[in-house]
Amino acid sequence: MRAALIVIVGTVVALSGCSSSATPQTPRADSTAPVIAPGRPGEEARTLSPSEAATAVPSPTANAADITYVQDMIVHHRQALDMALLAPNRAESAKLKSLADRIQAAQGPEIQFMTTWLREQGQQAPEHHAAHEGMPGMATPEQLEALKAAKGKDFDRMFLELMINHHLGAIKMSEQVLMSGTHIRVEELAGDVNVTQTAEIRRMQEMQAEL
Repeated sequence: MRAALIVIVGTVVALSGCSSSATPQTPRADSTAPVIAPGRPGEEARTLSPSEAATAVPSPTANAADITYVQDMIVHHRQALDMALLAPNRAESAKLKSLADRIQAAQGPEIQFMTTWLREQGQQAPEHHAAHEGMPGMATPEQLEALKAAKGKDFDRMFLELMINHHLGAIKMSEQVLMSGTHIRVEELAGDVNVTQTAEIRRMQEMQAEL
């Protein structure tokens, strides 16, 4: 996620908040102060010119990349929920059932947020069963049918394989919008998706090792 920008003017440092409710401080167009952009984990900070900083700060205005990401992520999340709903009656692992519950608890409200956000932008949410060809991580209809037919350890193995790939796809989509989107709320959402689903991938890989 693009990091908050720190604008240094003499000895005064204005630090944008890290919480999702904080609004980044946009550098003045006529400012000549250096702007330090902290790098992502493991990366060094960069010094930006005021003009570069002005475009790097997330905007309250959406562009086409933001709209496409939110519409596609609704479709992506819906499939994750469809898979998670199968777990209570088919999974053997209690850990997997708990994970499925967490996926529902996180992604259900995110779908509601994204649907509302699209409406605020004058856009429509995609129809249920909308096409998703080429969308990263999506399970095929045949894979979903096989998952529905599986039970016990077979279900657990198949679920973990499909959901890990599904999460990797969501992370890829989020990384793309973080590079090309402009809306601060979409940036916050994409960052949350990255953090949450990366952590869940680690848990699922641990479950795979236990099977």
